[in-house]
Amino acid sequence: MIIVMPDGNVDAQGFGDMTLMIFERELKQCVIPFVEKNFRTETGQGSRALAGLSMGGIQTLYVGINNTEMFSYLGVFSSGWIVPAQNSLADKQYEFMKANLDKINGNLKQLWISMGGKEDIAYNNCQTMMSKFDELKVKYTYSEYPGGHTWPVWRNNLYNFAQLLFR
Repeated sequence: MIIVMPDGNVDAQGFGDMTLMIFERELKQCVIPFVEKNFRTETGQGSRALAGLSMGGIQTLYVGINNTEMFSYLGVFSSGWIVPAQNSLADKQYEFMKANLDKINGNLKQLWISMGGKEDIAYNNCQTMMSKFDELKVKYTYSEYPGGHTWPVWRNNLYNFAQLLFR
């Protein structure tokens, strides 16, 4: 397994639709082609995962859900659409998910969502998002590891998520 960790801070103001679109473009047009050109990789959807923590979790939600033909595994660590700041963005994503539910549930082998317990600053946003996923019937797995919005939690998330990949 090759782990690639690009900097998710793209050249755009704020953190909304435009920032996420720029990140998606960079990932699809630059990062993935670079890795596939320079490393011996399996290039199919079944051999590709995307994961992120906090802001990276939102990027994973946006890019991963919109591109399930590219990714079979999504890991969303300590994240969820930011309420109320991203309500408009979240609503667009939920509409997309509703319209593409069979494709999303069929293509994703794992949508893994994890939190650092109730003390995680993203906890309430995540709970709101998962309630909407339940309503839409989006398949996902949820995990909690106490410790808040911190590196020890995310190390544990990566450890547990990595064991589910490429089976």
